[in-house]
Amino acid sequence: MELVSVTEENGVVVVTPTVRRLDASVAPAFKQAVVAVIDGGKQRLVLDLVGVEFIDSSGLGAMVSILKALGGKGAVGLCGAQGAVLALFKLTRMDQVFTLFATRTEAIASIGGRREG
Repeated sequence: MELVSVTEENGVVVVTPTVRRLDASVAPAFKQAVVAVIDGGKQRLVLDLVGVEFIDSSGLGAMVSILKALGGKGAVGLCGAQGAVLALFKLTRMDQVFTLFATRTEAIASIGGRREG
């Protein structure tokens, strides 16, 4: 089973986890799948977390590694975080590290419009 679904909209790659939990059992493979997209030359990413119900420290670590893999070039945004996932981002202050968007449309519009790097 694939851990992520990858699509492209308006020059932005949208990565959607296909699992409900981003925990230690899937975080390394999740990170590897997204870093492979970055290594393929894509630098504008949206992680759509709409179907994710739980993230642990390993999942957060994978997301930080994804951000680091961009090497300061491009941009990454998160959308669809809700409930316990959104609360975790706020509690750990990761909402200060990642730009959070309510919807995929907002995220794509913002990330697609950035000219970083």
